[in-house]
Amino acid sequence: MDKGTVVYPVILKPDDKYVFVRVPDLAGGYTQGNDSLDAIAMAQDLIGNLLEDCENYPRPSEPQQIKLADDETLVYVSTDIAAFRQKYSKKVRRNISIPEYLNNIAKEKGTNVSEVTTEALKAKYGF
Repeated sequence: MDKGTVVYPVILKPDDKYVFVRVPDLAGGYTQGNDSLDAIAMAQDLIGNLLEDCENYPRPSEPQQIKLADDETLVYVSTDIAAFRQKYSKKVRRNISIPEYLNNIAKEKGTNVSEVTTEALKAKYGF
């Protein structure tokens, strides 16, 4: 499976207030949404969270392997893991050196040097 995008079967089960979500191929694969569209968005987020730190992803089940109850619906949800990692990346501490006069100006202006550095690196690498 491509390390960028994954596709998993997701089971939706509505009740009176919510739509419950189950991703049978992922341990801890449970969430809920306010309606079907919200449930699918929540499933994408859940899949991203569960696979964010993984190098090898569980193989998705074949549709014929999944048994549904009468009130359940099977959908397939695509999640771009690479984009998820970028969006929710953990912060790391780096020690950088800058000219003293720039440091003084940044302090005076209340500039967040980490934020400016992040923006500059994103621009440099096309993100």
